[in-house]
Amino acid sequence: MNPVKIVAFAGSARAESWNKRLVRIAADGAENAGAAVTRLDLKDYPLPVFDQDLESASGLPENARTLKKILGDADGFIISSPEYNSSISPLLKNTIDWCSRPESDEEPSLHVYRGKAAVLMAASPGPLGGIRALPHLRSILQNIGVTILPGMRAAGNAYEAFDAKGNLKDPDLHKAIVTLGADLARFLEKWST
Repeated sequence: MNPVKIVAFAGSARAESWNKRLVRIAADGAENAGAAVTRLDLKDYPLPVFDQDLESASGLPENARTLKKILGDADGFIISSPEYNSSISPLLKNTIDWCSRPESDEEPSLHVYRGKAAVLMAASPGPLGGIRALPHLRSILQNIGVTILPGMRAAGNAYEAFDAKGNLKDPDLHKAIVTLGADLARFLEKWST
């Protein structure tokens, strides 16, 4: 049997993003549980701000088509979102929006997302760790057909939460993030049989 396929990414473009560190930890957990994980850096796929006039004139940008293919081939997602004014980052929302757009009348609606599952996490310099953004992300994804597993986690005071190797200093939180990735892999494996 082929391993389940998971795409892991953060809604941050920063090179030293705390959310990218969280995704790495969760992706390691998913891989250790037998999943095939594709790690994305959204900075590698720049997109214009979604504009339906631009879409009508030029179609989907090449990077949107590439991301749609990558996300569409996955069984599930590991997503870590920074918190921007108590919500998700513009980068993450813009990516979700572009990848939701059909390229033809024959393309099934929201096929990139429907029938997929995801785990969510956040890291932020504030004491709440970005947890206020995750209900917004959960709502967006559920409304486009993604099943969200329970157990959203957040790393507060992120500027001091990680060691020099990028691991979480709090062993319980580190284990919880690893477990999120492993839980998604196991869920998808059972779901696909």
